[in-house]
Amino acid sequence: MLSVSILSRTPSSRLASCFIPVFNFRNSVCHYSSDVRLRIPPIKRVGETLERKKARLVYQSRKRGILETDLLLSRFAAKYLDSMTAEELEEYDSLLDELDWDIYYWATKKYDVTPLPEKFQDSKLLKKLQDFSENREKVVMRMPDLSSR
Repeated sequence: MLSVSILSRTPSSRLASCFIPVFNFRNSVCHYSSDVRLRIPPIKRVGETLERKKARLVYQSRKRGILETDLLLSRFAAKYLDSMTAEELEEYDSLLDELDWDIYYWATKKYDVTPLPEKFQDSKLLKKLQDFSENREKVVMRMPDLSSR
């Protein structure tokens, strides 16, 4: 580690050569391609109880990464999760494995931005999420309380 006293006695022309970047980022531009995606396989959960699964889905609905999807999914989970069947819970779990922006665009029917995959084409759960995202009641969106379940 360089000390301040060494840096203060070093001529500025020598300092400049010490701080030349190792990488030239102008030559390492990564162009966007919709064909290339990092896909991490979902964790297979064995022996998960129904209550534990619901608690996990509530958490995963709330902690997404972007506020828009956090609000949408957390409110959706607070309203519908307790009444979902086992099949709907599996489908919702599968939906939560998708990317945040993809879920948001599918829920808001912006298929020109992110096309809807075949596995969700006839999804009643996604249709319910799309209806919910329309917010016909004009409710102000805010994160639901954790104790509301």
